Amino acid sequence: MEEITSASNSRVKRLVLLRQKAKERRQSQSFVIEGERLVLDAPAEYLEEVYVTREAMEKAGERLAPFAGKLTLLSDEAMAKASDTMSPQGILAVARQPWYIAEDLLGRNREGEKKTPLLLILEDIQDPGNLGTMFRTAEAAGATGILMSRGTVDVFNPKTVRSTMSSIFRMPFVVEEDFHGALRDLQQRGIRLFAACLDESRSYELADGRGACGFLIGNEGNGLTKETIRIADERVHIPMEGRIESLNAAMSAGILMYEAARQRHSEAADAASSCLE
Repeated sequence: MEEITSASNSRVKRLVLLRQKAKERRQSQSFVIEGERLVLDAPAEYLEEVYVTREAMEKAGERLAPFAGKLTLLSDEAMAKASDTMSPQGILAVARQPWYIAEDLLGRNREGEKKTPLLLILEDIQDPGNLGTMFRTAEAAGATGILMSRGTVDVFNPKTVRSTMSSIFRMPFVVEEDFHGALRDLQQRGIRLFAACLDESRSYELADGRGACGFLIGNEGNGLTKETIRIADERVHIPMEGRIESLNAAMSAGILMYEAARQRHSEAADAASSCLE
C-alpha cells in the first residue's frame, strides 16, 4: 500500500483542488467525501481513491475491505492539508459524480415498480448546508428526485456533501440549464407544480399531493422568481404564528414533502382498509 507523508505531494494538492474548486470538480467529474460514515456508506463502485491515516485504518478495520485496492495511507500532516474539517476523522475519498437524466426523477421503488412522482424543485438555493439537508429530507420523505436551477449552489461542495449524509448517492438529481423549460416539460408529463410563496396562495394542507407533483422552493433571500411562480399550477404557503415572516428553506421543503407523503400514506391505508372490509 502506498503511503504519502508530505503535505506538498501532488495527489494531496489535487485533493485540495477538488475540495476548493467547483471547476476542478466539473472537469474531472469527481468530488471529495470525508468522514468514516460517509466513506463507508458510499457505494464502492463510485469510489476511485480512498485515503486513510494509520489510526483511522486501525479503527475501521475490516470495514475497509471493499476498498482494499483503492487505499492510500496519508500522514496526519497530509490528511490535515487535504481535509475540509477542523478535526479530520482520518479518512476521505475521491468519488465519481452520480449522473442522472430527467427521466430518472420520475420514480421507481426498490422492487422496480413505478412510484408516483414526488419532486423537490429548487431555484437558486445558495446555502450548501440547506441543499444537503434538502437531499436528506427528500430521501426520508420518499421524494423521487430533485430538480435544480443552474444558479443553485454546487451539489458537490464539501459542506453540501457532508450535509446529505450519503443521500447524494441515492437521491436522483438533475441541474437544468433551461430551468423554466424543464418545468413546462414536467407539466406536460402530468406533474402538478406547487410554488411555495405568500402572495395569492392557500395553505399547503389544502394542496392535493397524492398525484404526481413537485414542490418549488426558492432562494433563501428572494424566494421564487416571478416567472417561476407564473408557471406553477398552484401557489401554497405554510401558515405561521407569532412575528415570524419566513421559515428556513430546508425546513419549508421538509414540511411540504412530508405533507404529500402523509396524504399518500393515508390514501394507501384507506385503500388497504376498504379491501379488508
